[in-house]
Amino acid sequence: MTATTNPRLAVAWIGELDGYLQLLDQTRLPTEVVDLPCQTVEVVWEAIRKLSVRGAPAIGVAAAYGTVVGCQTAVNESREAFNCRFGEVVEYLAGSRPTAVNLFWALDRMKGVAASHPSLGSQDMLQRLLDEARLIETEDREMCAAIGRHGAPLLANCTGVLTHCNTGGLATAGDGTALAVIFAAAAANPELQVYADETRPLLQGARLTAWELLQRGVNTRLICDSMAGWVMKEGRVQAVIVGADRIAANGDSANKIGTYSLSVLAKAHGIPFYIAAPSSTFDFAIRSGAEIPIEQRSAEEITNAFGRRTAPENCPVYNPAFDVAPAENITGLVTEKGVISPVTEAEIRRVLGK
Repeated sequence: MTATTNPRLAVAWIGELDGYLQLLDQTRLPTEVVDLPCQTVEVVWEAIRKLSVRGAPAIGVAAAYGTVVGCQTAVNESREAFNCRFGEVVEYLAGSRPTAVNLFWALDRMKGVAASHPSLGSQDMLQRLLDEARLIETEDREMCAAIGRHGAPLLANCTGVLTHCNTGGLATAGDGTALAVIFAAAAANPELQVYADETRPLLQGARLTAWELLQRGVNTRLICDSMAGWVMKEGRVQAVIVGADRIAANGDSANKIGTYSLSVLAKAHGIPFYIAAPSSTFDFAIRSGAEIPIEQRSAEEITNAFGRRTAPENCPVYNPAFDVAPAENITGLVTEKGVISPVTEAEIRRVLGK
C-alpha cells in the first residue's frame, strides 16, 4: 500500500447551509473505501449506532453536524417551530450511544448556541449552528495536533509501542489521539515499531488502525488481543498508549473493551501506560469509573461476526463494548493542554484549568 500524508476525512460537511454530512463508512474498511452521505438525522443516528462513524471525538463532530441536518427541515418555519424541531433532534441523537461523552458535550455546545440567540430567525439560527459545528471540527483538529506534540516525547526512547482499538484520523477530525502521538513519534524515529491489537469483536485495530498506520508508512505489526502480554514479556514494547471515550474526575478511563486488561499487564511488566484524549473527553460530573455507563452491544457481534456464525445457536453472550482502566494503572493522560502525571483529580484540574 502506498503511504500518504493526506488521509481521508472521517467526517466532513459538504456544501453550505443546505449541504449535508459525509462520513467515511468505517464498516466497509479496509476492503472498500466508501463515503456515506447523511442527508437526514435518521441516517446520522444509524451511522453512529452501527459504527459507520466511531471514536469519541468523531462522534461528537458528527453529532454537531447531525443537529444541522436534522434542523434543515424547519429552516423556513417560525422560530418556535424551529426550537421544537431542534429539541427533538438533540434528544434523538443523544440516544444513539451512551458511553462516549463527546457526543453529549457536542450536543450541549449546540444547545448553548441555540439558547444564546433566542431572537434570531430560523435560517440565521441554522447558520449559527452550522458555524458552531464547523468550529467544533476545527478545534478537534487542533487538539489532535497538540496531543501529538505533547505525547511524542513520551515515546522518544521506545523501539516498540502497543496500541488498542482505533484512535487515529478515523476516530477524530484530525490525526487522532493516541495515533497522533504515534504518528509524531514515528516521524522523529522512523524505526519505531507499532504493535496493534486486533481489538475484538469488531476488529477496529485490524480493520482501521492497521489500515491507517500502513497508509502513513508506519512500521506496523498486527497481533491478536491475547498476545499482548507475551509481547510485553518478550520486551518488544516499552510503552502502551490508547485512547478514551470518557474519563472520570479521578482519571479512571473508559475505552474499548480490553483496555483494562492492557493496563493491568503493563503495570505487571513495569511498562508505562498512557491514555491520550482531548479535554472534551473528561467528565467532571462523575467521580470515578464506577459511574461510567457501559454500553452493552448485541450478541450477534460475537456469535455472527461479519456475517459468519462462530458460536452455537442460542449461546448466551455478554458483550460490553467498553471497560475502565483505573487511574492507578495509568502513567499519564496526554491532552491538548499537556501531560497529566501523576493521574489524580487535583493534577487533572490543574492541567486542564478546571
